[in-house]
Amino acid sequence: MVKRDYYDLLGIDSSASLEEIKRAYRRLAHRYHPDKNPNNPSSEEQFRLITEAYEALQDAGKRSAYDRQGPSPGR
Repeated sequence: MVKRDYYDLLGIDSSASLEEIKRAYRRLAHRYHPDKNPNNPSSEEQFRLITEAYEALQDAGKRSAYDRQGPSPGR
């Protein structure tokens, strides 16, 4: 199983502020959004992954848990 690092997916450092996380997500979401890349399954998968990373890192509780546990297998 592959371990996915949310910080790497968003292209940010683990000490990034909430504003930096939001900025990185928006930049990538704009790039990989399925509406901008119709019929491109790899783009859809990348969009799903960056959304998952953003949802985990923008919430203080989830981010703290992620930082303690690290990347989980298959996520």
